[in-house]
Amino acid sequence: MKNRKYILLLLTFFSVRVGLSQSSDQPNIILLFSDDAGFADFGFQGSTDMKTPYLDKLAKDGVVFSQGYVSDATCGPSRAGLVTGKYQQRFGYEEINVPGYMSKNSGLLGDDMGLPLDQITMADYLKKLGYKTALYGKWHLGDADRFHPLNRGFDEFYGFRGGDRSYFNYKDMSKVYHDKQMERGFGQFEEPEKYATDAFADEAVDFIERNRDNPFFIMLSFNAVHTPMEATEEDLALFPELTGKRKELAAMTLALDRACGRVLDKLEELKLDKNTIVVFTNDNGGPTDKNASSNKPLSGTKSNHLEGGIRVPFVMKWPDEVKKKSIYDLPVSTLDLLPTFYVAGGGDLADLKDIDGVDLLPYITGAHEGRPHEQMYWKKETRAVYREGDWKLIRMPDRPAELYDLSKDIAEHNNLAEANPERVREMFKKLFEWELTLERPLWLLDRKYEKYDVDRMDKYR
Repeated sequence: MKNRKYILLLLTFFSVRVGLSQSSDQPNIILLFSDDAGFADFGFQGSTDMKTPYLDKLAKDGVVFSQGYVSDATCGPSRAGLVTGKYQQRFGYEEINVPGYMSKNSGLLGDDMGLPLDQITMADYLKKLGYKTALYGKWHLGDADRFHPLNRGFDEFYGFRGGDRSYFNYKDMSKVYHDKQMERGFGQFEEPEKYATDAFADEAVDFIERNRDNPFFIMLSFNAVHTPMEATEEDLALFPELTGKRKELAAMTLALDRACGRVLDKLEELKLDKNTIVVFTNDNGGPTDKNASSNKPLSGTKSNHLEGGIRVPFVMKWPDEVKKKSIYDLPVSTLDLLPTFYVAGGGDLADLKDIDGVDLLPYITGAHEGRPHEQMYWKKETRAVYREGDWKLIRMPDRPAELYDLSKDIAEHNNLAEANPERVREMFKKLFEWELTLERPLWLLDRKYEKYDVDRMDKYR
């Protein structure tokens, strides 16, 4: 009997030790997520007037995805795809969720607009694996309490529920919309004492300090460099050669880089950098007419389906797993981040039965040949895109389809639709087949804004 108790004790001890070992092997995960940044507006993307030393170093320490895509060309839907790992059109989240831009004939408006509660988020999945989870910054996936980040898998939150706000604290809160107010946790509204970009970095650094002994996931969701164009005088003074919005953008980008740098420095200080996955990317293309961002050499801008609206800066660092100073040239998507993080954290890919993303690591390392995605889709009402290999079909409601070979024409200047009618027909059919699998949009964009987006596509070719 004594021997049996001794054996059971040993087995219990061994099980605990194995569990601790597995937990300690789980990488920490940090997603640095900017807002409305231009494709070309970082040093590692070729910019000479933006100063981004920390993000440039991050790029050198990992892999740069030259064809990194988002699932939509606007903030809200792009985030919905990111956090669920699936095309957001599949659950009706097809349009932006800003009530002032939506049609009065929409099925849902106001507080009803948000990420459907039956959708499982990235934070939900990682919590199941034992991760502590935090979101700092912009949410934009629903203003109502039921959509709150703390109800969607996050343990901690400091930020704002809506799509934009001032970078400085509001003096008269009576004139500030609920979704623009800075909130700590649930319902505790607390304006920052410093520039918002720096305040969000403070929160992330503090969270890392408090959770250094257990695996953690941070989504650091900056509102930089979204409008309003606001920068500190100290940062503006560092760009005497620039003027106007471009100067403001440079100062805001510098603050963004500095905030990312503080997080990266804290990881190194605590010797957590070797066991932390860090991803930097952006929610959609830069709105050139709004914040003077540059998407060169791509055509298009935020809100439209040219490459400048949907292709974004995309970097991943994962020591001992991802080769330094590497470039991955095949198309990937922010849809891929959920499965990549989940598998890295010890989850079984088979658990994720209803997603469109893939685990990127086998592709990055060369264990899997071929493309992560042979087909990719984008859709906003009657506008849609289907990419098959390097061929990209753009469908618009008021003009003939456009067809581009992105392997030779990333600026989309040479429309090949007329010369390839059979390919256009076949791609149209496959696009229709995909659309038949989607839910009806939960809300619709007002038609005047649909036209506005199409006009911007023509303007920024």
